Amino acid sequence: MATNFLAQEKIWFDKFKYDDAERKFYEQMNGPVAGSSRQENGASVILRDIARARENIQKSLAGSSGPGASSGPSGDHSELVTRIASLEAENQSLQGVVRDLQQAICKLEARLSVLEKSSPTHRATAPQTQHVSPMRQVEPPTKKAAAAAEDDEDDDIDLFGSDEEDDKEAVRLREERLRQYAEKKAKKPALVAKSSILLDVKPWDDETDMSQLEACVRSIQLDGLTWGGSKLVPVGYGIRKLQIQCVVEDDKVGTDLLEEEIIKFEEHVQSIDIAAFNKI
Repeated sequence: MATNFLAQEKIWFDKFKYDDAERKFYEQMNGPVAGSSRQENGASVILRDIARARENIQKSLAGSSGPGASSGPSGDHSELVTRIASLEAENQSLQGVVRDLQQAICKLEARLSVLEKSSPTHRATAPQTQHVSPMRQVEPPTKKAAAAAEDDEDDDIDLFGSDEEDDKEAVRLREERLRQYAEKKAKKPALVAKSSILLDVKPWDDETDMSQLEACVRSIQLDGLTWGGSKLVPVGYGIRKLQIQCVVEDDKVGTDLLEEEIIKFEEHVQSIDIAAFNKI
C-alpha cells in the first residue's frame, strides 16, 4: 500500500544527482575554486588595505612635520596659507576704508556743529523784523476806510438830478414797440392746414351717365372745398369709374362729410373710395 502511494506521488528523488552534475559543469567552465584559497584571497585583500592606510598616515605625518613636501596634504596646507594671506591683505584694505569713513564722518559732524551754532543768531534777529512789520501795516486799512467813506458821501450827492424822466421814456418806448409787434403779428395770415384727396366714384352699371354723375359730384359746394381735375378710368365689362381730385381745409371739411354728400346721389353712385390722401 505504501509503495503504491509513493508511486502515485510526484517527488523528484534524483534531484541531488542533477545538482552534482550542474556543479561539476560550472567547475569545468570556470576552474575549480577551493574554500581555503577563497579565505586566503580575502585575508590578503584586508592586509593590503591596512598597509595602504598606514602608508597614508605616515605620509600625512611626514608632510606636517617636514618643510619640503609639496604634494598630498602638504599642497592643501600651502593653499590654505595663501588664502589666509590674501584675507589678511583684504582685511587691512577694509580697515583703511573704515578709517577714511570715520574721518569723513568726523568732518561732517564738525560742519553741522558750526551750522547749528550760527543758526540761533538768525532766529533771534528774525522776530525783530516781524514785530516791526505789523506797525507799518496799520496805516493802509485806515486809508481804505477813509476812501470808502468818501465814496459813500459822493454817492449821496446827486449832481445831475434824478433819473425818473429817463425811466419814463424807456417804459414808453418799450410799450410802443410791443404794440407795433402785436399789430404786425395780427396782420400776418394764419397757416391753414389743407389736404389733397383723390376720390374713386363707382356707378351702378355701364348704362350710368358718367357726365351726369360728375355734374352731381361737382354740385356739392362746401366752405373749404375746392374741386380739381377728373377722368374716367375703366374698371371692366364696359364699366368706368369717375376719379376726381379735390382740396379741402382740414378744420372745415372732413372725409366723412364729403362721402355722405356724394352718397346722397343714389341713382348714379354705387360706392365711393379714397384712392389717395396727402397733406399740403
